[in-house]
Formats: sequence, C-alpha cells, structure tokens
Amino acid sequence: MNVYVLALGGFGALVLLTAWLPMVLRQLPLSLPIVCVGIGAALSSLPFVAEAVAHPREHLHLVERLSEFVVIVSLMGAGLKLDRLIGWQRWIVTWRLLGIAMPLTILALAFLASTLLGLGAAAAVLLAGALAPTDPVLASDVQVGPPQQGQEDEMRFALTSEAGLNDGLAFPFVHLAIALAAAEGFGLWQLGEWFAIAVLWKIAVGVALGALIGRGLGWLTFHLPNNAKLSRTGDGFVALGVTCMTYAAVEIAHGYGFIGVFVAAVALRSAHHSHDYHHKMHDYAEELERLLMMVLLVGFGAALIGGGLLKGLTWEAALYAGLALFIVRPVCGWLSLLGTNQPTSERAVISFFGIRGLGTIYYLAYGLNHAVFEQADLLWSTAGLTILISILLHGVTVTPVLRFLDRRSGRDTESAQLGLPLPS
Repeated sequence: MNVYVLALGGFGALVLLTAWLPMVLRQLPLSLPIVCVGIGAALSSLPFVAEAVAHPREHLHLVERLSEFVVIVSLMGAGLKLDRLIGWQRWIVTWRLLGIAMPLTILALAFLASTLLGLGAAAAVLLAGALAPTDPVLASDVQVGPPQQGQEDEMRFALTSEAGLNDGLAFPFVHLAIALAAAEGFGLWQLGEWFAIAVLWKIAVGVALGALIGRGLGWLTFHLPNNAKLSRTGDGFVALGVTCMTYAAVEIAHGYGFIGVFVAAVALRSAHHSHDYHHKMHDYAEELERLLMMVLLVGFGAALIGGGLLKGLTWEAALYAGLALFIVRPVCGWLSLLGTNQPTSERAVISFFGIRGLGTIYYLAYGLNHAVFEQADLLWSTAGLTILISILLHGVTVTPVLRFLDRRSGRDTESAQLGLPLPS
C-alpha cells in the first residue's frame, strides 16, 4: 500500500474536517481539539500507523519547530481579534493575570514538582514554566470573536489577551531552567545575568520591536496613497507574512518572538482600527491555525497511544496534573482578580479556563532540546496528561458554561463567535 497516497488522502480528509467540524460541534459539549486527539488515538491503534508513531523525545527538533509555528500563527490571529485599544485601565484584568496569577502559578507548580515528583530545581522550573501559560491555540472557544463584531465581554477579552502575552512571558523561566541545568553553580551573579537578559532585555525587545513593526506595516497597509495601499490587495495571507517577518526580526534581535508577534498584531490592528481588511487577515490566520492545530493534535493523540507518551506516568504525576488544573490555576487566577469589579461568576470562569496545550509542548521540547534534564520521560508524561485532561475538561465545559453566562447577562456573543452579524 502506497504510504504517500494514504497520507495525501488523510490530509485531504483532515482539511475537510477542519472546515466542517467547528460548525457541527458548536451545538455540542465537545470541542475540535477533543475530536482531533480522538482521531489520532484511533489511528495509532492501526498496525501500519502504530509503526510510524514515535515518542516526541525522538524528534525533539521537529516537535519544537512545528509547535512553535502554530503558536505564532495563533498569536497573530489573537492580536487581530481584539477590538479594545491597549491601555492600563482597559487591560487591567490582563495585567493582573500576567503580573500576579502567572508568577504565583509558576512558583506553586515548581514547588509541587519538587516535593511531589521529586524533581531537581532545573526540571521543576522547566515543567512549571511549560505548564504555566494558557494556550492561545486551544483557547479559541473562550476567545473573543472576529474583529469588529462588538460585545467583546471581559471574560473572553481577558482570556484572549492573557493567552496572547503569557506565552512569551513564560520564556524567562524556561531559560532559567536551562541555565540551572547547564551551570555547575548558580549564584547571585548568574541570577542577575538571567534577570537582566532573559527578563528585562528580551521582553523589552519583543514589545518595542513588535510595536515598531506592527505600526510600520500598519502605515504601509492603510496610510499610503490609495494606489499603493497594501490593503487593496485583499490578500489575507499578508497576515502570515507579518507573522513570520516579525518573529524572525525579534528573534534575530535576541528578543521574545512570541511577544513580538502578538504586539505587532495589536499594533497593526490599531493602525486603522475599523478597516475591513482586518477581517481578511484574521480569517486567514484563523483557518491556517485551525488546520495546523488539527495536524498537531492528531499527532498528539497518536503519541499518547502508539508513541508511549504516558508510559512514564506515576500516581504522583497524575496527582500533579490534577492539582495544576483544579487547584493551582483557579486559585492563582482568583487571587489575582481580587479587588476588581468583575462579577463572581466571571472571575471564576477567567480563573478556571486556563487551557494548557501546544504552547506547553513547545516549551518542553525547547528546554529538552537545549539542555539535559533529569527524568525527561516523567516530564513528558506529566505534561502530556495535563494537556489531555485540559483538552477534555475545558472542551466539554466551555460551551455550556459560557452559553449559560451569556444568556444570564443578556449578551449575544454566539453570533460573534460564529462570525455572523449581530442583530440590530
């Protein structure tokens, strides 16, 4: 049997499912990621497929690059969605989630990894840094709708903007884990160097260069004389060009490309906030993201069964995954939102729906690809189980929970999520 022809047919089927499944699943307590993982797990039970499935550790570089690409595409789409202009008070819930919830989450997860799993400092920080950020790829069901759809409620805005920024903000801790693993001794000097470079410099470069590129491309797109405006092309794939160029430029300047891409998207959107061309760029980025997500999650499902991703699992690791999702993120998120004027139900939703996904896979692959860590299989199994539980838990609960809160508050966000015009 020709493997290439089978792969081609399978890819075609996946493309069709990418287009059809979201509409079918929207009325069900299921999500696209759940179906993708299920497809991958089912395929891996076939003998000729199982032989080709490998553990992620055997292809670290490939796993790192593929997950990296889908994350940056997702970050561009997330940035283009946001109608709200950036500002301290307008984004106050986001700043609280980033400045309070995320550091608390990393501290708690690292402590649990050390005490419960028995990991050393380097491996504990790597696992905590990989699991701390919410995922921009799998969080589409809790994000705002397409540009200019209106009624951008605080819950969806907070989860969208948090996912857009905290992926990059987890990077300093992954670099800290790599430094801890590689250094024979780690004192105040090394800590100061890490803070100056991995925290201050790289974040500043990501923000500054991303804003500069986004504003510059926004001017080229919307403010040149009419015959030269790039928006006249009508090509949505310009979003992919902006994504790749920004990421490359920021990384060359030794900044965080994830932050740069999201900031560039927000800056590009603000260059002409109400232009219809944002719809085309967003729609292209979202379609590409969905296709890439499906491919990677089918691979993830196959790795769970055929690749032995969970073979290193222990009862302590299973407990760790449960604590991370049911205790650590909700409690840290809730604490960060104390004192805000959000209703209790919305604070609970923002705190609970901290979805873990492909960003975690990227950070783990990146860390293991740049240093040697103890008990790597345990790290993979723990992260894999956490992602699986998150996909199932959040995928099943998100639709009924948000629909209930929307009805109770009188919001018509379902039309916005579907990309339909809101009734007047």
